Amino acid sequence: MARAFLVVMDSVGIGGAPDAAQFFNEDRPDTGANTLAHIAQACAAGRAEDGRSGPLRLPNLDALGLGAACRLASGDVTPGLDAEPQGTWGAATEVSPGKDTPSGHWELAGLPVPWDWGYFPKEEPCFPADLTKLVCELAGVDGILGDCHASGTVVINDLGTEHVKSGKPICYTSADSVYQIAAHEESFGLERLLRLCQDLAPTLHEMKIGRVIARPFVGDAESGFTRTTNRRDYAIAPPEPLLTNWVQDAGGKVHGVGKIGDIFTMAGIDDCTKGADAKLMQDLQGLVETAEDGSLTFANFVEFDSLYGHRRDISGYARSLEWFDLEIGKVLQSLKADDLLILTADHGNDPSWTGTDHTRERVPVLAAGVGAKEAGIMDFVDVAATVATHLGITPPRGRSFL
Repeated sequence: MARAFLVVMDSVGIGGAPDAAQFFNEDRPDTGANTLAHIAQACAAGRAEDGRSGPLRLPNLDALGLGAACRLASGDVTPGLDAEPQGTWGAATEVSPGKDTPSGHWELAGLPVPWDWGYFPKEEPCFPADLTKLVCELAGVDGILGDCHASGTVVINDLGTEHVKSGKPICYTSADSVYQIAAHEESFGLERLLRLCQDLAPTLHEMKIGRVIARPFVGDAESGFTRTTNRRDYAIAPPEPLLTNWVQDAGGKVHGVGKIGDIFTMAGIDDCTKGADAKLMQDLQGLVETAEDGSLTFANFVEFDSLYGHRRDISGYARSLEWFDLEIGKVLQSLKADDLLILTADHGNDPSWTGTDHTRERVPVLAAGVGAKEAGIMDFVDVAATVATHLGITPPRGRSFL
């Protein structure tokens, strides 16, 4: 009996979004952003030599059609990615009014976001006074630090020492619909931080802020501060059933890998593993070996985005892609005859672009287990429809490309 594996390469966009001009990084529209193509071009030009060297090498992903998908989506040149596709490949266009994680994942799971997200203005202070008062009451402090748009790694380096001394949480946001709280795992306390975010989330969700994110870190002023893997996202629950629910309602098991559980507030998900991408790859490999007939395994690999895209680290992003390509090749070899594995992304995060925010892009859709063909330009919801159809479920939205 059929099984499905849906794997999101977080932020691996391929350019070409038709509405990119409506989305901005700082004052620059996202028109022309292309995460994959610009990394490949930088590698070919010798501008991504930190910890790696030469052209971008992604033989497994390219054999499925990654380079072809990028050329289809945007027409951009992808040096080193020119294999004849052996999988089914295409490019997907998002319609939800955001270039954020929940928007992308919900829509890939068959549910476009039915509202406009709330955002915080790019000014200081950027949070409403009554919201800050609530944070202080819940945390038992007399003030917060940050209160601005910021890069998460930069803000803990800038304010980490003051946070440890004062006990005030570091609160910041970005161009996404998020409220993020960074706090030291030891001096502030991990459980205290998680409880603060959980208690605050309902108020933010009423404002249509998509996620409250706990950003724990460790370290000191001398050695520096480092974020840990104990991040937790408190997201708005999807307002309607989506792919995970469809599978469960049909009697199938749904396994989450990575931050999938947080993104969907465990809606329709039986269990979920967490950790760094290296551990998650082991978890995915294990599920390829053990997942039940009729099941869906839904995975997210976030480090492309969190460690390299937002930090505008082209070499690091290229290294991460090459590691992923090697490891996913092992997963592909372990698939059973009736399995479908789809590799895709939720948005872009071009490390060559202005600013530190996501970029509005089309995403690749690469399918193993269903032969070699071009699926063309599709909608995000068509990914969910394809997975459902493979599992014998009639999807309420979208069109299967099988």
